[in-house]
Amino acid sequence: MIKRVLKHNFSLLNADHVHLGIKWNYQNVISPYYRLYYIDKGAGEISDVKTILQLEPGYLYIIPSFTFCNLSCQSYMSQYFIQFFEESFDGISLFAGNRSVMKTKAKPVDVINFARLLEINPGRGINRSDNPKIYEKDIFYKEYQELNNKQNVATYLETQGIILQLIARFLTADIFKHQEINHIPVKIMEAISFISLNLKQDLSIKFLAERANQNTDYFSRQFQQFTGERPINYIHEKRIERAQYLMVATQMTFSQIAAHTGFENVFYFSKIFKKITGISPGNYRKQLDLQIR
Repeated sequence: MIKRVLKHNFSLLNADHVHLGIKWNYQNVISPYYRLYYIDKGAGEISDVKTILQLEPGYLYIIPSFTFCNLSCQSYMSQYFIQFFEESFDGISLFAGNRSVMKTKAKPVDVINFARLLEINPGRGINRSDNPKIYEKDIFYKEYQELNNKQNVATYLETQGIILQLIARFLTADIFKHQEINHIPVKIMEAISFISLNLKQDLSIKFLAERANQNTDYFSRQFQQFTGERPINYIHEKRIERAQYLMVATQMTFSQIAAHTGFENVFYFSKIFKKITGISPGNYRKQLDLQIR
């Protein structure tokens, strides 16, 4: 289990303690980074396509990356929050099968961890403007990446440790639906990893089956049995997730993003993007400009 956890690391984006009001009201939010909250005063609401959770004092909440959600505050709420990107050496997210908002009762050590994270990472709040439209996203993200690069070893390791401790609070059996990796055939796991790390390549089912030294139909059935999705659907989802990240973190054009994520042209990219997210790339980018991160 330790080896599986340590293959994941997390890159801090923002961390702060903020006071929110009725302006904190955002619908259809999908971000390529995680959001983790601790509420200390007031109330709010968070929901995904299946669950509605009340934001209340004394609880922790997590929104995994690429999880559709709505956020609102009817009056007043005070919260600690952190936002962070996830990286893993095989490209497989820790929350791959758990894309939903989650809630758990906070412990005293969680509050201490949030305070300590802010102490060792000063200036990581969203302090340019309440509206991301005002600043250039690629410059904004590069600034925070540079802050991470400037961390000394002690601060880097302590930051990682705190984030891991807070994430671990949601990995209990009653909250986290875990599919045992050992139950997934090695060839399917290898294919999942290869897809995540080679999205720019031509990832035909025939090619993937040949890599696994399997018949195409047999490979497809195995893949769907252990992932719940047909290979082509899985590939499309991973490509669109990568496209969402690039739209947040860079100034790439849609044509550049399409090429970078393995789509043959921007028209096909737009078609698949809308099929998976429910909105066009253009509307998604406009939506990002209206969200307070």
